[in-house]
Amino acid sequence: MAQELIFWPMIVMALLTFVPLAMMPIKRIRSAVRGDTTPDDYRFGESARVPTDVALPNRNNMNTLEVPLLFHVLLVALYAAHRVDIVFVSLAWAYVLLRSLHSFIHLTYNRVTHRVVPFAASNFVLIAMWLLFALSLFHLGHQGIG
Repeated sequence: MAQELIFWPMIVMALLTFVPLAMMPIKRIRSAVRGDTTPDDYRFGESARVPTDVALPNRNNMNTLEVPLLFHVLLVALYAAHRVDIVFVSLAWAYVLLRSLHSFIHLTYNRVTHRVVPFAASNFVLIAMWLLFALSLFHLGHQGIG
C-alpha cells in the first residue's frame, strides 16, 4: 500500500480545523458591528459578554486542536515507521468522519446529547489506532529475538 495515502485523512482533518478558524473573525466582526462586543471582550480570551453564537467557532477550533493533535502525530509516526496499511487508513478516515460529524453538530444546532456520540466514538477509534500501532511495533521488535 502507498504509505502516502495516510496523509489524505490528515489533510481533511486540517481543513476541518480551518472551518471554525475562518468563522471566528466573521462572527466577531458582525458582533462588534451590532454593538454586542468590543475588542476588550477578547483581550483575555472571551468575556462573558461574548454571545454564544460568536464564542462557538472559537470553542470548536480549540476542540479541533486538542485530541486531534494525537491523530496527526500518529499518522506521521505510521508513515515514518512504514506501518501504513488498509486498517490504519480506514480507521483514519473513520476518525475524520466522526470528528466532522461532531463539528457539524457543534457548529449548527449544538445538541450535546447528539455530538457526544461521534466525539466519544472518535476518541475510541484514536485509542484503538494507538494500541494497534504500539502492538505493531512490539511485534516488529520481537521478530529479531530468538
